[in-house]
Amino acid sequence: MLFADVRGSTELGERMGASAFAAMLNRFYETATHALLDHNAIIDKMVGDEVMALFILGPTGPDYRSAAVLSAVDLIRAMGYGAGEPWLPIGIGVHAGLAYVGRIGTSEINDFTALGDTVNTAARLQAEAQPGEVIISEELYADVASRFPDLERRSLEVKGKAEPIAVRVLHAAEA
Repeated sequence: MLFADVRGSTELGERMGASAFAAMLNRFYETATHALLDHNAIIDKMVGDEVMALFILGPTGPDYRSAAVLSAVDLIRAMGYGAGEPWLPIGIGVHAGLAYVGRIGTSEINDFTALGDTVNTAARLQAEAQPGEVIISEELYADVASRFPDLERRSLEVKGKAEPIAVRVLHAAEA
C-alpha cells in the first residue's frame, strides 16, 4: 500500500485560486500515475490531494513489496526532491500486509478499493511523513534494506493503533 499526499494543500488552494489549484493537482496526479504505473501499481484512488495505490502479487509481480518502495522513490524524485527545489511538497507512507481488495458498496453504487489494518496503517504512516519523506514500515523495509541501508529509524505512535509502529524514513536526499 502506498499513500502520497500534498502537504499544505488547503493553504495552496486558497492562495492559488480554484483553476490554478486544479491544474497543479492534475500535474501531481499525472506525475504520480507515471511513477506508480512504471512499477505496475493499481491506482485505487485520487481523492482531493492524495493518491492511494496497491501493489499486489498478481499484477505487480513477485517483487510487489519492493515495487511499492521503489515507486515512492520515483515519485519523490519526479516531484523534484533531491534535484533542487521540489515543485510540490508531498509526504508518502508505504506498508505491506493482508487487506480486503474488491468491491464495496450497494448494488446501485459501489467502488473497487482495499480495506483493513494494512490500509489504515499505510495511511497513518503517510500522515506522519514530512515533505520529502517516505515513511516505510519496518517489516517492509526488510525487503529493500540492501538498496537503502541505514535509513533513519523511528517509532511512531499513531491514532487508532495500540502499539507504536517501527518505521524507517527515507529522506529526499537518500532517494
